[in-house]
Amino acid sequence: MSKQFCGSYVAIVTPMTTTGEIDYPALKNLLEWHIAEGSDGIVIAGTTGESPTLGVREHQEIIARTVEFVAGRVPVIAGVGANSTREAVELTQQAQNDGADAGLSVVPYYNKPTQEGLLRHFSAIAEQSDMPIILYDVPGRCITTLANETVGALAQIPTIVGIKDAVGDVERVLQLRAVTANKEDFVLLSGDDGTCCDYMLAGGDGVISVTANIAPKNMQRMALAARQGDNINAHEINTLMEAFHKVQSIESNPIPVKQALVMMEKIAGGIRLPLTPLSAQYNTIVQEAFRLAQREQ
Repeated sequence: MSKQFCGSYVAIVTPMTTTGEIDYPALKNLLEWHIAEGSDGIVIAGTTGESPTLGVREHQEIIARTVEFVAGRVPVIAGVGANSTREAVELTQQAQNDGADAGLSVVPYYNKPTQEGLLRHFSAIAEQSDMPIILYDVPGRCITTLANETVGALAQIPTIVGIKDAVGDVERVLQLRAVTANKEDFVLLSGDDGTCCDYMLAGGDGVISVTANIAPKNMQRMALAARQGDNINAHEINTLMEAFHKVQSIESNPIPVKQALVMMEKIAGGIRLPLTPLSAQYNTIVQEAFRLAQREQ
């Protein structure tokens, strides 16, 4: 079976008005731009999409509207994770009903489950839906992490098709390949822009990227080169984006990338508390970084 969900997927922001309402016309325009620029797919309602501050109905609506806007032109992966297994199941089932191509399910945060708890959590989600599930391991946000052996066990479930690995360890590619060796179509996606180029050169299948929000063409070109083993070309393109990879951490994601999109006149300045707009002292560095990231090689 050929692998699904490879290449450059944009972890798209949720455009908001200055009063904090979801700006669907702006979202539609962003989606059209990403498709035109060559993004291989869309991830909606993830961390960069401010999913923690979306109400359940909003969360479901933005997934449904994204599927409608994209209209099958590229795959749509829906953020469906929660630290409540029941809620994660409900979000997954609704996203499947609304036509999403896959669900991105994050490791439960705050309540710190054991590896057995993680195994049961993701197994329950997979058992109660038919939609492909991509695990999302991001210990920097969740504290808890998926052990490699747990990933290997979960990979045996037919509908669990891959992992977004935001650990930032390039060596983990070989470790995950080893524990999923009997499932050749299991997809390894980097969730860390700073290491994604080397992750793909080491054998990863793609990236779910924040930087792709502002440089979709270069991210797609870099991902393609890396997946083809073109080390020189991949690193040359990635060098253009490195500054923006770094500015993502000057304040919590998605604060810097939303400000960059405001500067690009792609979205209004809305962001929801407890997140706040970018501190003015960082405006110049963000502007310089996104302009460099958009340059042609």
